Order: sequence, then C-alpha cells, then structure tokens
Amino acid sequence: MKAWSDFKPDIRVITPLICHLFGIRLPEQSSDYIPGEVLALENECTLCIERCLIYAPDAVGSFLFGYCPAVFKEIKAAAPIELPLRAAFPPVTPVCFATMFTGTSPEEHGLSVYHKPVLKCDTLFDALIRAGKRVAIVAVKNSSIDLIFRERELDYFSEESDSQVIERALYLIERNHHDFILAYNQEFDDSLHATTPVSEQSIQAVKNHTASFLRLARAANQHWKLCNRAILFAPDHGAHSDPLTGKGTHGQDIPEDMDIWHYLSLEKGIDY
Repeated sequence: MKAWSDFKPDIRVITPLICHLFGIRLPEQSSDYIPGEVLALENECTLCIERCLIYAPDAVGSFLFGYCPAVFKEIKAAAPIELPLRAAFPPVTPVCFATMFTGTSPEEHGLSVYHKPVLKCDTLFDALIRAGKRVAIVAVKNSSIDLIFRERELDYFSEESDSQVIERALYLIERNHHDFILAYNQEFDDSLHATTPVSEQSIQAVKNHTASFLRLARAANQHWKLCNRAILFAPDHGAHSDPLTGKGTHGQDIPEDMDIWHYLSLEKGIDY
C-alpha cells in the first residue's frame, strides 16, 4: 500500500475510508485506498465507528486558504485530521459527489458531465444499507446530492435553503436515530457564480459554512457522545474567476478547481 505522502489521491478515497471506519464491505468497484493518517490513528485507538456525520459544502477549495485562513483554523480545530485531495475531473458538483460516494472514477460510475441522473451503480449508501445502517441525506432541493442518489432505502430530506438543511440535520442528530447523516450546503457556490470566489459576499458564505459545520460537529459530539464517531468536512471541488466574464466558475484541470482539503475527526464514545 502506498504511503499517504507519496501522492495526493482524489476524492474516491472517501467511500473506502467510511466503509473501513464502519467495518463494512465496500461497494462494487470501489477503490480500497485508505489514508495513512487514519490507519496510524486507528492503530493507537482501535476505533470502529457507530455514527458518521459528513458536511459537504459546495466548491470550498484550498485556494481559499490565503483569503480566510482563520476559517480553516476553526475547521481544523473541530476536525484535526487533514486530508489533501484532488477533485474528480471535470470538477463539477454531480461528477465530484458521484465519485466521492461511489469510490469509483467518472468513467466507472458513468457521470462525466454536469448532469443529474439517478446513479444506478453501487454507492456508499447502498453499502451502508446492506450493513443495516440507518442513512439520511439532507440537501437543498434539486441539488446534485438531493437527486443523484435517489431510489434507495434511506431517508431523504429536501430543504429549500442551507439554513433549513442545517436545522433538519441538527434535529436528526439530536433524535439519534440515524447512523450516517450527509448534509449538503451551497451558498458559497451560488455566490461565486453570481460574483467571484473571493468577493466579500463569497467569503461571508465560506464563514457561514464554517459556522454551520461547527454547529453540526458540536451537536454530534453532544448527542452521540456514547458512540464512536466520525465527523467529516468534505467539499467537492474548488473554483476560479473567469477572465472573460469576471465571475466565478469551475470545471478546469487547474489547482484552483482541483485542489481541496477534507478534515476528519475521530472520537471514541464515553464508556460509562
């Protein structure tokens, strides 16, 4: 197995990572690559998780480090394991999330352009369901995550806004009925397309996403404190300014669009 430092893997690693942490079988055709930092930490604490929260903010790429470094310090404080990754190509939302949650390449899962069909291939969600896990997807209505993983035996919550997504996810965490919750927000992506990725409005959107992630992480650590748990900050791709339009966009094989960081927290449940 290659060391994590040997190369920067792409977001296919998220599916095998979550399956490995839960101790369940991979989806068909999924990559089996596990980040070395996670393996090293597990060797110390022999952790097998019972709950998982993934917060997926759209387009929050590593190019933002230079514009709002304090934001990433806050994220890292809540989820200290840093995973430098590359987006799928082309770096557009449905392609990237299909790749992230199948563990396969666009060529394998069949979604290689901006399109939102229901994926028929095996996914992380199918693997979780087969293992008896209770799964919830909370997303803005008609977003990629809301649409492409449909037709599965899980709980779908389609909300009108980012704020409603967060309130729903907080309710589900407090209820403590689901083993796995995925929450998607899109304010930053909306803002960068309307302005630029580093406009005042866009930077505020990144701060809003950070605040939302921290609220969810605190809630998960409170209401899931008896459970071994994973909390993951998992954007899909980055963005850049189009010199022709003057507005933000993404979809090119350039660092601004392709380079992202995920942040992971692994916590042991309290043993009374």
